[in-house]
Amino acid sequence: MAGKETTDNVSDHETRFLKAFEEYNDALFRHALIRVSNREKAIDIVHDTFTKVWSYLRDGYEIDSFRPFLYKVLNNLIIDEYRKRKEASLDALMEMEGVDEGSFDELSESTVEVLAATIDGKKAFDLLEELPDQYREVIILRFVDQLGPKEISELVEETENIVSVRIHRGLKILRQKIEAKDEYAEERRKAKQKHEKI
Repeated sequence: MAGKETTDNVSDHETRFLKAFEEYNDALFRHALIRVSNREKAIDIVHDTFTKVWSYLRDGYEIDSFRPFLYKVLNNLIIDEYRKRKEASLDALMEMEGVDEGSFDELSESTVEVLAATIDGKKAFDLLEELPDQYREVIILRFVDQLGPKEISELVEETENIVSVRIHRGLKILRQKIEAKDEYAEERRKAKQKHEKI
């Protein structure tokens, strides 16, 4: 009888796992591709994510909600990939900025939404690669994967306040980059018109 229960349990795990694979595979791949900017590497990371999650289930552990769990595993693998690429710690980045991320209590979701609304999405997407890792990560999770600050804070293991600050700062940097690019394009256009008149 115990064997029957185990079989039912495994088939239930398998059914839920396959459903999660169908539901989240594409979204996880898009997320990984944006984060690592390499199609083959993104495929490998998503494959490794599902392999680890399946092993976790096979070892008898329960997963209440697949989506946050899959993103957590995926993000850990992406972080490992970043570490392989460069051993720059977040602490060093924070020291360079000279700002304590925990000191921005006044930030709210509404200020972030207002800021996001002022940014051209297509241009911002093209410039994501130029953002420091910790800002790019939360902006992708917030605006590409549509996760809320609470979910993001659980994934990146930081407070919601720090997550909000990073989103806000990342958006400001993106806006500055877009404006700088637009100014440069305008100057080139004017220079070209001037040249054509001569």
